[in-house]
Amino acid sequence: MKNINKILIGAAALLCVTACEDFFTREPINEFSSDTYFSNESQMKMYADGMINSWMPSMDDIGYAGYSVYNDIIATRTSTDFYAPGIWNYSRQGSWSWTFARRVNYMLEGMEKNGKGKVSDEIYNHYEGIARFWRAYHYVSRVNTFSNVPWLDKVLDPTDTLVLFGGRDDREEVFHHIVEDLTFACDNCLGSSQYNTASRVYINKWVVCTYASRFFLYEGTYRKNHTVNPATNQPWNNKYESADDLLRLAAKYAEEVINSGVFSLHKNYADLFLSANLCTDEVIWGRSYSDELGVRHNLTRYFNSSTLGQQYSGTKFLVRQYLKTDGTPVLTNAQDINEEFVGRDARLSATVLGPGHIIKDETGNNSEQSINFTWCQTGYQLIKWVVPDATHFQNAIDANSLPILRYAEVLLNYAEAKKELGEFNEDIWNKTIGALRARAGVKSIYPLSADYVKDPILRDYYTASDLAYQPNLDDIDLEIRRERVTELTLEQGLRTSDLYRWNQADLIEKRYNHQGWPGLWISEDELKNGFQFAGKTYTFPTGGEIGETRYPITTQNDRNWTLAKEGDGYLLIYNYTLEWKERMYVRPVPLTALNKNANLGQNFGWD
Repeated sequence: MKNINKILIGAAALLCVTACEDFFTREPINEFSSDTYFSNESQMKMYADGMINSWMPSMDDIGYAGYSVYNDIIATRTSTDFYAPGIWNYSRQGSWSWTFARRVNYMLEGMEKNGKGKVSDEIYNHYEGIARFWRAYHYVSRVNTFSNVPWLDKVLDPTDTLVLFGGRDDREEVFHHIVEDLTFACDNCLGSSQYNTASRVYINKWVVCTYASRFFLYEGTYRKNHTVNPATNQPWNNKYESADDLLRLAAKYAEEVINSGVFSLHKNYADLFLSANLCTDEVIWGRSYSDELGVRHNLTRYFNSSTLGQQYSGTKFLVRQYLKTDGTPVLTNAQDINEEFVGRDARLSATVLGPGHIIKDETGNNSEQSINFTWCQTGYQLIKWVVPDATHFQNAIDANSLPILRYAEVLLNYAEAKKELGEFNEDIWNKTIGALRARAGVKSIYPLSADYVKDPILRDYYTASDLAYQPNLDDIDLEIRRERVTELTLEQGLRTSDLYRWNQADLIEKRYNHQGWPGLWISEDELKNGFQFAGKTYTFPTGGEIGETRYPITTQNDRNWTLAKEGDGYLLIYNYTLEWKERMYVRPVPLTALNKNANLGQNFGWD
């Protein structure tokens, strides 16, 4: 019974994220029979728990999401090789793995063989829904990576000719199967308290519906903004669901979560990322950590280290997205960092280090945190996931629990889907964008009202003439995009996903008119005499470094920090050369896969 021992034993590791859920007290199962397993709910649940143990997003998936953190609004010390000029090709590409399909299909076939009639239809459909959710979950990742992929819906022998010699199925056909799986899961997975426990660890109706709203929104907007299937460079065939069909499904399942009344916005935004316990009023799915149980992570260290991670830093464009509390935008880059945080959206000071942020220092005393340029490239130090305790900066001792899915994203998915469908109105605004801004202490101003103040820099950012694709965006579209930045930054690579589905990933290369990531604004006087922050003075010696840090305003290898003239001051710019080409919306089929099966073919532009 291949794989089952690993899955069932792995389920025990859920202790790290489920506290005292009852299945930990059960006697271990010592023997399994392929002829009888999946014949009762306990066995179905144990196998499903093993899937959670294997596939629940990890700390890095949640907080900075691997290569997906490389985007236009977060500066990094170096980039992924994928964006480096002339490096990426099919010999470097990986991720051509389909073991997930075998594990899922094993459960589905085992349940049909041994479980039919042994449990109620409700329970049977719930666990079938969980299995089909996981199949869709993994297939969405493969489709987003390669576009056309083989669809596997049965347990195959390793010698099966479909595996060895089969070609790839068209993206639209594969996504049609994903739609079938997700709609079944949304309609049949249970969401009652038995399955939606305080640990927020189990796959249930609300987890599935939230992911469905994300996945359907992605594919629907992707097809609207891209005229061709990137695997073939041929127009969409529209044999299955249309873009609008997918957007209707995104809105439908987001609305199910909204109308359920199970979730609401947590009052304090910062608590969502720093609390020891998951904020279960808003968190739909999450990972729990515990000092008491010795289950910790090191996300704080990744954002406060000159050697670990990528020295992630915010940018001027990120900071500019946060409105003033009166609901109007900041219309200039020429703001000192000490001014930027005054009268602003509360999410700004929960995401980027501003004046007055108190941490516990190494001696245990409270002190105002200053900028550390040894791990901050732009002057905008990120604090969203960071425990405010300096003893965590070089140690893996974090015990703050990490949300994976939040109700806030459901609201944003619903708003954008309804806008794309032409069904948006002020009532939807108030229930979605308006509600998120109210939580952040920002006055909600509907973009069609007389009080609305347009943001020309926001419009230019997404519609500049040097962009490959210039969408027709109205003010509501722009404000939805703004809100996705201010609400979801640094969560699961969603910014990069947004750029890909909007057909605007060239913004990753563009960065401040192709000069790099813009950081702090420095006045003429501050350039001469230094700027003040948290009781410290940071100076700019000519050709030297800022203060006593390792932050040169000069070129080092292929990386450089420069000062760009901006009004009566300068923007601090961090830059190295990146590349974007149209073919990069899809990855190449790996050489290792092609060597085994030439019938897979290569994606357009990657030959």
